[in-house]
Amino acid sequence: MGLRCPNVPEELVQFIKSGSKFIVAGHKEPDGDCAGSQLALRSALVRLGKEAIVCSAGPFKRSELRGLAERFIIEPDEKEKLNAKVIIVDCGSKERTGDLEKFLEGLPCAIIDHHEAGRQMPSTAENPVYLDADAPSCTLLIEKLIAELGLELTTEESQLLFFGLCTDTGFFRHLDQKSGEVFTAAAKMVDNGANPKDTFHIMNGGKSLKSRILLGHLLLQTESHFHGKLLVTYETLEEFKTFGFEARDSESLNKLLQSIEGVKANVIIRQEYADDCTVSLRSVDDIDVMQIASALGGGGHKNAAGFTMKGNVSNIKEILLESFSKVFILN
Repeated sequence: MGLRCPNVPEELVQFIKSGSKFIVAGHKEPDGDCAGSQLALRSALVRLGKEAIVCSAGPFKRSELRGLAERFIIEPDEKEKLNAKVIIVDCGSKERTGDLEKFLEGLPCAIIDHHEAGRQMPSTAENPVYLDADAPSCTLLIEKLIAELGLELTTEESQLLFFGLCTDTGFFRHLDQKSGEVFTAAAKMVDNGANPKDTFHIMNGGKSLKSRILLGHLLLQTESHFHGKLLVTYETLEEFKTFGFEARDSESLNKLLQSIEGVKANVIIRQEYADDCTVSLRSVDDIDVMQIASALGGGGHKNAAGFTMKGNVSNIKEILLESFSKVFILN
């Protein structure tokens, strides 16, 4: 994945310059790219003399976000809406903000995103859209916006943007030979104070023993399909009740599964409730898991997507196997 970052829309620049108060929102169940984008943008807005808060519906499931969660407002007060504008980052609609959707309703809203689903959204003065579905992280768009607003990155902003870039690119392992511009942006962040060693430790260190035990459970439950091209694993409701969100380490699990010879895609199904599962899809090379996720009510990127579905592990697995059977016939 490379970067072909378009110019920042003038509508977005004017949307920010003409406002005095902003609510910076992100998608529910935030990841590092979403959280880093929100916090860095809030910092820049404050430096411009604006009032700004960061809001999230949570939950902050990912262990690498444990040091950032307390900086977000989970249940904003209605008074925060007075004269406020909204900037939603790392997703393309208010619906994706979860419980924040009703709170944000009726407010002027800008979108900054890098997901395929929003590619056709028009940008207007009232609702500006800054989208590049080819960018590997939303933080790269935030970095360019901050520069367009006439600001140099602070050390904190550089650290937050670098963190978001690293989490969405798997510490750069998802990038290809067309990614020179991404590394140029990363070098700028490092020059301004981002620390690659510290970022790697935040992403990969500090894991609990329970997380390693759960990782072992999921590896033992991994099934091979389509002559080893697809790996499917699952977390049962009993395991979820035992280990909880805090023990999850999808990044490590995905790396292990994708390191197996011949694997083109992998699936993690998690039974979080008796009749409800979350599903994570990952792929390498040409397999487009976003198409599968989108058909089942989710979204994401070509090589990383997901969705939530009513049902149990067994019937959702059958639905996914049917979907992947068509993909592997074409590939």
